[in-house]
Amino acid sequence: MDSLIATLAIWALPVLLAITLHEAAHGYVARHFGDPTAEQEGRITLNPFKHIDPVGTVLVPVAILALSALLGGGGMLFGWAKPVPVNFNRLRRPKADMLWVAAAGPFMNFLMALGWALLLKLGMSDPHGSYAEPMREMGVAGIQINSVLMLLNLLPIPPLDGGRILVSLLPHRLAWKFSRIEPYGFPILLVLLFTGILGHILWPLIALFQILLATLFGF
Repeated sequence: MDSLIATLAIWALPVLLAITLHEAAHGYVARHFGDPTAEQEGRITLNPFKHIDPVGTVLVPVAILALSALLGGGGMLFGWAKPVPVNFNRLRRPKADMLWVAAAGPFMNFLMALGWALLLKLGMSDPHGSYAEPMREMGVAGIQINSVLMLLNLLPIPPLDGGRILVSLLPHRLAWKFSRIEPYGFPILLVLLFTGILGHILWPLIALFQILLATLFGF
């Protein structure tokens, strides 16, 4: 039980920030390109309570962390927030601007991964300091959750961000045909998850990204 509580305490802030700021970034960029829908609904905010989904932001991550703590780790931690509403038809150039709105979430996760890597480096620079161990553990947690969310969302499966980016880049006829996959996107993702294919795709990419961070920050 103590191990579970310690794990939840370390992971709570990184998970909350990773999921909610990802969504807020979509709304901010959508507003920049002409769609005020998210702003009108109060979703361009750092207030996590505006973005929390009881299942995706709380129940699923806590369940994965609990199982990992009890079974010795190894699970892929992920979650989701309430999607920020974006009306692509209100964007000034809907098809072109969709790319930047979709890319905003993964890019925010990339920036947060850099921030947590810096915290990890600071914790390693003074290994005997009072807060060194929590800083290191929280830094590792932040890198892990943001790596997973960034790369998961970049998969080219609508309605994931990568799918919307691909729709934006494809010629109109192909984009229209590809976008019709969207209603089946979540079931496809679940099949990939439960068959283990998703892990085989993501873990090498996550490992490569983390190696790049380690090289950049020298840890």
